[in-house]
Amino acid sequence: MKLRNRTKSIDQQIAQIKVNYSNFSTTIHRNKLIVSGELRPTARSSNYKFMLEYTIHKVPKVRIVTPKLVINELSEPIPHMYGQKHLCLFQPKYSEFKASDFLANTVIPWISLWLYFYEQWHITGKWLGGGEHPKVKINKSKLISNKVNHD
Repeated sequence: MKLRNRTKSIDQQIAQIKVNYSNFSTTIHRNKLIVSGELRPTARSSNYKFMLEYTIHKVPKVRIVTPKLVINELSEPIPHMYGQKHLCLFQPKYSEFKASDFLANTVIPWISLWLYFYEQWHITGKWLGGGEHPKVKINKSKLISNKVNHD
């Protein structure tokens, strides 16, 4: 039996997070691991506070707590998000994250990478991170109220 392909317990996930990211907070609530921390994708980036919720054998959900993510100056919805609430970090149908993977080695670095491409999207108007966009209907009137002032 290969140990690396076995489902990681919540305790194993917490231990690996503490090794890789000692300043992150971890709690367990009703069999759900909640991780909160701060990431800064580049030296010129903002600090982003995030919350990751994970239940074994379910897709991890990640949202940015602060600063608030905003649409671009063209009023386009933020790419690679589910309902403009949770980050789309990978396609579950391709098994890019499995219960045998450590969040600290996959999902958390993917959050930082997503934030980098989010910042690049604001600069270039293009999502340079590749991948598939989730198919979601967006209410544009709500997006306009969230638009950041770039003046």
